[in-house]
Amino acid sequence: MASPNTPSVRVATRADLPAVLALLAGETTVVDPAAVAVSDAYERAFASIDADPRNEMLVMESGGDVVGCFQETYIPGLGKGGGERALIEAVRIRADLRGGGLGRALMEHAIERARARGCVLVQLTSTKTRLDAHRFYASLGFAPTHEGYKMPL
Repeated sequence: MASPNTPSVRVATRADLPAVLALLAGETTVVDPAAVAVSDAYERAFASIDADPRNEMLVMESGGDVVGCFQETYIPGLGKGGGERALIEAVRIRADLRGGGLGRALMEHAIERARARGCVLVQLTSTKTRLDAHRFYASLGFAPTHEGYKMPL
């Protein structure tokens, strides 16, 4: 049996939303869920992700605390022989816990989830200035094969 402090990854629930938002905002410590304001927009976004079989928000727990998260979206396509691809986004590990292997475990879980679903490709984007993240993703086997573009609407 695993120790209660052994990290585990599971599908997020509505109760995890404050902790996920704190991670996405860059919080570095355990956050009291009651102290995080969850707007209607976040509520709707989470409900939409939760209801969509092609979207998953996952959290990593350790010692009863949410310490990491990622969103995985499964995209059907006509490229790659009609195979489905997985897009990994919103990858976060609490800043004070980085460097201890949690990020690697989280990403390996995301990749294995895509593989188990039958995806032919896993992709992600990373802000150009996040050089440490780029090295981390390369160490997992990701390669910078494309130049990405975004346009705020």
